[in-house]
Amino acid sequence: MTKVLLIDDDIELVEMLREYLQQEGFRVTSVHDGEKGVAEALSGRYQIAVLDVMMPRLNGVEVLRRIRMESRLPVLMLTARGDDSDRILGLELGADDYVPKPCNPRELTARLRAILRRTQMTETEHPREPLSAGALRVWPSRRCAEWEGKTLNLTSTEFNLLEVLARNAGRPVTKAELSEQGLGRALTRFDRNIDVHLSSLRHKLGVLEDGRSCIQTLYRQGYQLIEG
Repeated sequence: MTKVLLIDDDIELVEMLREYLQQEGFRVTSVHDGEKGVAEALSGRYQIAVLDVMMPRLNGVEVLRRIRMESRLPVLMLTARGDDSDRILGLELGADDYVPKPCNPRELTARLRAILRRTQMTETEHPREPLSAGALRVWPSRRCAEWEGKTLNLTSTEFNLLEVLARNAGRPVTKAELSEQGLGRALTRFDRNIDVHLSSLRHKLGVLEDGRSCIQTLYRQGYQLIEG
């Protein structure tokens, strides 16, 4: 049974989400402050965490920052509706996705399952490993990647997107395809998740001999991982 950690000081909302998620087959633990949230998230007992941005004392952004210093646990953030700054900052710090509050439990559950599907893929689904593109090596079953022999510290969603690009190295992949295959959901209007995650990936990956990023933006076509 998948274990989900809820980190939110809104007790009424947490209980509602807990009840819904349990009905959907998840095992749920909840904590109501950031310090305990960090400790639980780093305990190794959970497959995914749901984290609220707005919490007293230690807010969700700082909680995420501390989690990412030690763990790649998938994290879905709850943000205030229309607050782009918190959403983008969370994605830049390594959140895998976000849902605006007040949230629909059905949508939250769908987002959680989409993230988990991508993190729990088995080797039999993708037997050809590693995927190679120039100095990049990607092992989907192990969910790890290397650049010039050095391990890349990627979040769950960054790995998902890099895997999609690596499988299509040398040809463009549209944002819609990246969203569907990397995030597990259809691309929506004004959705900047892909752009933010790929910006982070570019910083973590190396550059080509001519100084270009190995992830190129192609006008009206999408993104392409350069093979050479």
